[in-house]
Amino acid sequence: MTEIHEIVFLTQGNNERKQELYDLIFDADDIVAYQATWAFTHFSAYDNEWLYDKQNGLIDEVLVCSHTGKRRLLMTLLFRQPLSGPPRIDFLDFCLEKMMSIKEPPAFQTLSMKLAYEMCRNIPELLQEFRVLLDMMVPDLLEISMRTARKNVLKSMKSGKSLQTF
Repeated sequence: MTEIHEIVFLTQGNNERKQELYDLIFDADDIVAYQATWAFTHFSAYDNEWLYDKQNGLIDEVLVCSHTGKRRLLMTLLFRQPLSGPPRIDFLDFCLEKMMSIKEPPAFQTLSMKLAYEMCRNIPELLQEFRVLLDMMVPDLLEISMRTARKNVLKSMKSGKSLQTF
């Protein structure tokens, strides 16, 4: 943790260093890439804004990433930023598929559900399709984290509010 805090401190206000760290997300060494991604999850809300312009690159990486931990961290970074509109259909399809997949860890399913909701929230046709998928989920058969996320999404759907805070 000490090294992570040091990296965060050294990159504050320095876009060149942020870029160097960002480039490491795509490193061929999974350990390096995972740790660089993990460092970004410790950025302040202000410093995290630097990643907003990198959204497509982060989405591209999460779509091809095979490292479970890094994929989860990438989804966390994406959830911490406003999603550009209209939504990327490939990413929406990915999130919808992963939120329904029992092969995925519950934390990843939960992030997929939340991101899918955010992409569908302002498009009535997509929101209706998303609602159908939520209705297919039997709460008693879900992990507690998924059950809670589903409940929170349904509650947000009623009010039309976002789950994200920036």
